[in-house]
Amino acid sequence: MEFIRQNIMQDAADADLIREYKATGKLDYLAALYQRYINLVYGVCLQYFDEEASKDAVMLIFEELITKLKQHEVQNFKSWLHVLSRNHCLMKLRAMKNKESLHVSVDEYPLMENGETGHHDNGITLEDNLQSMEKCLETLPEEQKRSVDLFYLKEKSYREVCVITGYEMNKVKSYIQNGKRNLKICMEQQHA
Repeated sequence: MEFIRQNIMQDAADADLIREYKATGKLDYLAALYQRYINLVYGVCLQYFDEEASKDAVMLIFEELITKLKQHEVQNFKSWLHVLSRNHCLMKLRAMKNKESLHVSVDEYPLMENGETGHHDNGITLEDNLQSMEKCLETLPEEQKRSVDLFYLKEKSYREVCVITGYEMNKVKSYIQNGKRNLKICMEQQHA
């Protein structure tokens, strides 16, 4: 009997598994859904962490899903999960960075740098990108800034952004699209 149920879950659409999970709260449905995209989540995590930390992040993201999926109306699970995974990694990096900056002592930074420390590979770090994004976000028109913040950083759906802001759906989509483009342009100019 269990075998038949597993086959049914494998063949079910994402939306059906989400609906069943929300209705019953059974983790079997969520696990079957997550299993489909676990390689995607792991791939996203590998962009930010080493293999071990990525494996840990995959498990933490599943734990996040247990509550977040119940809170959000998800139209395209794969895209939503990708954004959730990326945001999880970015927030984890930011938390690690903040924790490190609290425990830094003067002795850790020598007055003279040797060839091994203090130099980047002339590349842009993730922290640079985050700071750049925060600065550029402030330059956006208020509607774009608010819509982009709610959609990407607060992980709200289009519908939720409409309810929170009072903007019409087509306006929200436009603000998000234009805000994303303007953010990209601003960040490219800062790194040029």
